[in-house]
Amino acid sequence: MEESASRSDKKKVVAVVGGGLVGALNACYFAKRGFDVQVFETREDIRKAKIVKGRSINLALSHRGRSALKHVGMEDKIVSKGIPMHARMIHSLSGKQSPIPYGKKGQYILSVDRANLNKELLTEAETYPNTTLNFGRKLQDWNAETGLMTFIRSDGSEEEIQADLIVGCDGAFSAIRKQFLRRSRFNFSQTYIPHGYMELTMPPINGEFAMKPNYLHIWPRNTFMMIALPNLDKTFTCTLFMPFEEFEKITTGDEVIEFFQKYFPDTIPLIGVDALKRDYFRLPGQAMVSVKCTPYHIGDKCVLMGDAAHAVVPFYGQGMNAGFEDCIVFEEIMEQFNEDFSAVLPEYTRVRVPDDHAIADLAMYNYIEMRAHVNSRWFLFRKHVDNFLHAIMPKTIIPLYTMVTFSRIRYHEAVKRWHWQDKVINRGLLFSATGAVLGASYLLAKNPPDITKLTVPVEKLWSRLMALRTP
Repeated sequence: MEESASRSDKKKVVAVVGGGLVGALNACYFAKRGFDVQVFETREDIRKAKIVKGRSINLALSHRGRSALKHVGMEDKIVSKGIPMHARMIHSLSGKQSPIPYGKKGQYILSVDRANLNKELLTEAETYPNTTLNFGRKLQDWNAETGLMTFIRSDGSEEEIQADLIVGCDGAFSAIRKQFLRRSRFNFSQTYIPHGYMELTMPPINGEFAMKPNYLHIWPRNTFMMIALPNLDKTFTCTLFMPFEEFEKITTGDEVIEFFQKYFPDTIPLIGVDALKRDYFRLPGQAMVSVKCTPYHIGDKCVLMGDAAHAVVPFYGQGMNAGFEDCIVFEEIMEQFNEDFSAVLPEYTRVRVPDDHAIADLAMYNYIEMRAHVNSRWFLFRKHVDNFLHAIMPKTIIPLYTMVTFSRIRYHEAVKRWHWQDKVINRGLLFSATGAVLGASYLLAKNPPDITKLTVPVEKLWSRLMALRTP
């Protein structure tokens, strides 16, 4: 607030289109710098709405998002309303539960409620006297050369505003981005994955969580999975991810129970038979889309951030964190180029595009890891090896998840480093295994054992080695 007052001579108008998570946080960033900030949101004010429309997949807040919140003094407030998750808790078909820590002791991600976080950010943005929140405003048109924007109010009347900078934070199906599509040399792609998602609620039992709360629970079933994140009201939000054709096969309540009995039997008494039958058919499976585009800017007048620039599937828990990091990266570049939009916007595109494309690809990869690899003994073995090497060489070997979730190492650099580390570690394991075989062969040659006694143990050893490579 003090910084905005000290820069009150700046009257450039920044129009933030979209009052969601990234738009609301961006409003705080620009207001703190002293700009005249106008936020335009199509929906009504969610702080007053009886029913909040939109996505409700729980969010996992980690280091990148926390760093962005900290810059505007919001980290402590949001963290206090989150639930720490220190590990994945893997649920096997037999009901066995096995934790896989996310990182070193003391490292965790936070389960946060999307709607509450959005409300807190809007309220914070409104504390700046140079910020105005405009709800019920649908963007009709805008001019990339002049910055003139036309909105339709909820009563049908038109409203025009002239902006010095337009910031598109209006989601995966961005109205701002449509203008980009009309221009040459703008690359755009969107990919719908063949899987959809459906949310179910696991209520408290006797006023307490039905499962251990400080974990992200996963039921991996190779081609599909279910996850559960804890909420402050002692419920769990369970999200079922599976191919659309599998959703469509289940048409009756009895088939729902039969399906859960086969794949998620331990959840039936926790969610409840009646609730499962009811909630499964409340909404159809929802689609998930990945969006990539470049450049993120037009001249010195408009820039895309958050899902408008890079919507990702939710499997790395980085969608919100990447969007929040957009804000702080833009802020750092603003500082570097003294708020010269003609220099800031192209530099932002140059810096951010490779990182956002990298996390989009990682999110796709992590779905395979979450639903299938976590069942693999080889995957668990490699996790232990990576963590051990990180413990003894913390600056040389850093697990991919640690780089992505617990640092601000650039996403594309984390991917490059991961590939290099993977190659080095696999070669090291191969050389170690080769050395062990040669050493054992030498000892056997010098001291040949009784072959009849060796046959069974060798066969057992070979079977165990093969088991490591299969789920």
